[in-house]
Amino acid sequence: MAQPPGIPVRERIFQKKTIAQLIDDTCGEHSLKRVLSRFEIVLFGIGAVIGTGIFVITGIAAANYSGPALVISFLIAGMVCLVAALCYAEFSAMVPVAGSAYTYSYASLGEIWAWIIGWDLILEYSVSVAAVAIGWSAYMVNLLENIGLVLPPALVNPPGVDGGIINLPAILIIALITSLLIVGVKESARFNTVIVLIKVAVILLFLYLGFSHISMANYIPFFPFGWQGVVTGAAIVFFAYIGFDAVSTSAEEVKDPQKDLPFGIITALVICTILYVAVAIVLCGIVPYYTLNNAAPVANALDQIGITWGGALVSVGALLGITSVILVLLFGQTRIFFAMARDGLLPKGLKRIHPVLRTPVRATLIVAVCVALMSSLLPLQAIAELVNIGTLAAFILVSAGIIVLRRTQPGANRPFKAPFVPVLPLVCIGFCFYLILALPTITHIRFIVWLIIGLIVYALYSARHSRLYTHEDVEC
Repeated sequence: MAQPPGIPVRERIFQKKTIAQLIDDTCGEHSLKRVLSRFEIVLFGIGAVIGTGIFVITGIAAANYSGPALVISFLIAGMVCLVAALCYAEFSAMVPVAGSAYTYSYASLGEIWAWIIGWDLILEYSVSVAAVAIGWSAYMVNLLENIGLVLPPALVNPPGVDGGIINLPAILIIALITSLLIVGVKESARFNTVIVLIKVAVILLFLYLGFSHISMANYIPFFPFGWQGVVTGAAIVFFAYIGFDAVSTSAEEVKDPQKDLPFGIITALVICTILYVAVAIVLCGIVPYYTLNNAAPVANALDQIGITWGGALVSVGALLGITSVILVLLFGQTRIFFAMARDGLLPKGLKRIHPVLRTPVRATLIVAVCVALMSSLLPLQAIAELVNIGTLAAFILVSAGIIVLRRTQPGANRPFKAPFVPVLPLVCIGFCFYLILALPTITHIRFIVWLIIGLIVYALYSARHSRLYTHEDVEC
């Protein structure tokens, strides 16, 4: 296939898709069904964020970095994420198309940057789902042991870990969530709604039970690790917010995306921040901060004050919380695959929509198989370190895209406008760069290797199959 005349390669790879082109792509046989309500979008966001962060990371950050000042760390991280959420909200209202940061980069920065962030998101979401599935497996195994059902080590550990052969519970939860996603996004949303309402009720129960046991002595000293500890703690708990960006991948399945997506993204993040802050206040008030460095700090705190039944309920809430995170992240990954395939950057088969279910069945199955293999055969430490850098890179490009579009398309229709542009996006970019530099060097190296592989794939396949290159139109 010959290259279109008059368009040098260097210029073509920086070509952008107009907002009108992106919206036109959502018609025809490769379109998704708009069924999600505003309420369901909010719960999607809460489902993605409230999980291992509130039930695990709170204790790690308090015991090792922030102390009782954990509440300030959560506020700092929440404010930075809110800035990113405002940028996502503006984009999602302007471009109500599946793909999230990938699609937004296509509209603002050009195809090569869209490919880079899309390739990055493939890593982020796949690794996130695999890591969370491993955590779900560990929680489930622990709960089963508490009721006297002990599973063989060979079936709950990856090869090379405690006599393991395969992590079967991780495979089973991914299979369950995949089945839900294939049946339909509306059914998935209903399942998520039930789970989110239960786990929020569990968190509120913890706050109710713990409030009367708060001792002001536990807040002293308030800054045991100094201000630097609070800032480092903010960098740690920042990752407890990872997942809210997955809400924007549902843009093509929301009934009224121009209004509902900005509302859903921001409302979910505000609710999660309030819950995080409230849990931090109560948690650090009922037990000394240095006792929280364990895998289940919230449940253990209730155990320490003698409310063991409450600790058991929190454990169930944590398991449900992790389940909803898997659901939303796996959903987000399949929609990114779908959007990239529809643009020609991934094989066309991934863009096929089931004629009855109206879901990308093939993309969902391929993602599920890959994630199941990762979670069942690899140890958690080997795959979890790459999650954070991918999210931070996505935040940087989305924030940069908002600044670029404000300059290049000042008159574009913006149903929602992020305030204080370019100041707030620049603040978000700066903080994200700071966090990236704080990550281990080995994580940087692995991320760069992944991006190099992605550029090779782009040069050998995606650049030649891109619809900007082939001029293939969508049949509506």
